[in-house]
Amino acid sequence: MRYYSGFGFWNEKKLFENYLEEDEFVVAGFSYGAQKALIDAVHTTKRVDKLQLLSPAFFPKNSKFAKLQINAFKKDKNSYIKHFLENVKYPTEINLDIYLDEPELYQLEEMFEFNWGLVEYAKQKNITIEVYVGEKDKIIDIENAVKFFKNYAKVYFIKDAGHLL
Repeated sequence: MRYYSGFGFWNEKKLFENYLEEDEFVVAGFSYGAQKALIDAVHTTKRVDKLQLLSPAFFPKNSKFAKLQINAFKKDKNSYIKHFLENVKYPTEINLDIYLDEPELYQLEEMFEFNWGLVEYAKQKNITIEVYVGEKDKIIDIENAVKFFKNYAKVYFIKDAGHLL
C-alpha cells in the first residue's frame, strides 16, 4: 500500500487501520493526502486496484473562503494550526502530538486549488474508489463531498465521527 499523509500530519496511517486495506495494489490518503493519493493513482504506471480516500480535503469552490484560510495561516501560523487541530480532533480528544508535522503554506494553497474532477480518470482506469467521511467533520464540506463522490465511489458515511473518523 502507498499511503499519503494529511496536512500537518506525518505517519498517522495507524489512526485509520480499521479502514485501510493493506495490499500492494491499494493507494490511500487522509485529507490533503487523499488529493496526493488520487494524483498517484491516476498518473502512476504501477497497478492500482483500489483508491481509499479518508476524509478527503473537499472544499467549496469559494475563493473568499480559501483566501480567508490562507491569510489566517500567513498572519499567525501557530494560532491557525491550533484551531485547525481542534477541529480535526472533534469530537474526540485524541493526542495527536506524535503524528504532527510542520505544515507549509504551499500545501494549504494546493488543498484549496485542487480539482477533484481528476477522480473521473481514476474511474476510467477501473480503479475501485472508497471514500470515508465523518458525520461530524468540521474540516471539509461534508454535504457536497458526499454528493460529489457518490457518482464515482462507494461512500462510507460514518455516524458520530469527525475528520479523524
